[in-house]
Parts: sequence; structure tokens; C-alpha cells
Amino acid sequence: MQQREEKQLEAATESLISRVAHVKNALHSFIYKLENEYERLTWPSVLDNFALLSGQLNTINKLLKNEKTPSFRNQVIIPLLLSPDRDEDLAKLTEQRVPVFSHEIVPDYLRTKPDPEVEEQEKQLSVESARIGPEVAQKQIQALNKLCSNLLEKLNNPRDDRDSESASMRQNKPSFNPADTNALVGAVAFGKGLSKCRPPGPVAPGHPGQGPMMGGGPTLQQVTIGGGSGQQSAMGGPGAPQQQGQPGKMPSSIKTNIKSASGSMHPYNR
Repeated sequence: MQQREEKQLEAATESLISRVAHVKNALHSFIYKLENEYERLTWPSVLDNFALLSGQLNTINKLLKNEKTPSFRNQVIIPLLLSPDRDEDLAKLTEQRVPVFSHEIVPDYLRTKPDPEVEEQEKQLSVESARIGPEVAQKQIQALNKLCSNLLEKLNNPRDDRDSESASMRQNKPSFNPADTNALVGAVAFGKGLSKCRPPGPVAPGHPGQGPMMGGGPTLQQVTIGGGSGQQSAMGGPGAPQQQGQPGKMPSSIKTNIKSASGSMHPYNR
């Protein structure tokens, strides 16, 4: 019975070593392509390599879960010889990864539990999970499931989402130019982009910018004609008084001065 179990264990170990060697070769090939053939490497080729590795790992899991495979958890490995000297046979078996089987590396290679730091982190997580009540934990689980479901929907239907988003963007196309709006707000609020000009206002007398009406030319003096009283006033001084009851008459010299003054004021009679 014991010999039979030993043979099963030996056969399972050889089969497991063979499967692990296949995974190792596939990893070496993939890493070589990534480091040396990355310029010619295409995405479908990368997916094929990942699919190959995934299939090989699934095969190893099936082998370990097989009923005929003995449980490796019940097997104990005890180091019979520890030496600080280099072991050529061990280096050859491990492809130069473990040249020495000493007290320093044995705890790492033959460890059956996680590192003390990892164990401490696991204990902290266990304590935190115990503090959360069942209702709070259920709500967190539902929120996480909802988030995962939404993410899976977006990953499964990326084209439909992109089409709908592009359609909504076309419908909600802005009808204004943000740059023009910002320039207008800056001009009104801060005066940005405005040229320096003289504000409009009254011009002082004698200013060079005066027009012909205010500069030279004859000026119009006040002429008062008293129709009812028969009195009149000429330009430059009072005229001869009229007799009472006679209508007032305007001298010809006053008419000429009025015409010349009014003609100089009109912009088309300069």
C-alpha cells in the first residue's frame, strides 16, 4: 500500500514538473518577444500568448484537483543537508537560480506560511472585517456588485456606448464660440483689447479741432425788428428811429450781411 502511494506521488510529481516546464517555456518565449520583438508584436499575438499561459495554468489546476493525484499538502519536506558551499548539482537542477542550499535561503524556499509581515496584514484585515456588521457588509457587497455589473456592461458593449455618446454630442453641439464670449466679457469688465481713444466731450474755444463755423468767417449779430413799434436795430449799432405808426423796413446792407452769414454756416455753401 505504501509503495503504491509512493508510485502515485512520484508519477504526479513528474507530471507536475512537466506541466510547469511548459509554462516556464511559454513565459520565456513571451518575455523574449516583449523585449526583442516589441516593434513587430501585434495585439492579437499578445492575446494568443496570454491564452496559451491561461490554458496551461488551468491544466495544472485540473491536475492538482484530480482524485488520483495525491494531496501535496500532506507531504513534508525536510532538509537533510545544509551547506554554505556551492552545490553544482543543485545549481544545474535550478538553472543557476539556487547555487547554495544554506541556512539563509532554506526558510524562504521551504516556507509553508506567508511572511510575518503578510500574516500581520491578514490579521489586521480580519479584525476590520469582524468589526463591520452584517447589514453594512451586505450593503457594501451590493454596491460592489452593482459597480462590477456596470463595468462589465460597458466593457461588453463599448461600441454602442460610443455611438450613443457621439450622437448626444452632436445633438448638444454648442451654438456659441467660447473664445468670443470670453473676449467680450474681458472687454466689458476689464477693457481688454480696446484701443486708447479720446472720450467725446465739449471742445474748448480756440481748439485746433474747431470747425469752420466756430473758427473764421463772418458772425451773425442780433437784429431786432420791431414790427409793432416801428423800431429797428442795425448791425453794429442802433438804426434811425422810425416814426410811430409806420412799418419798419430792413436796410439792404443788413440783408446782405444776413445772407453772407447764413451762407457761410451751411456746409454746402462754403
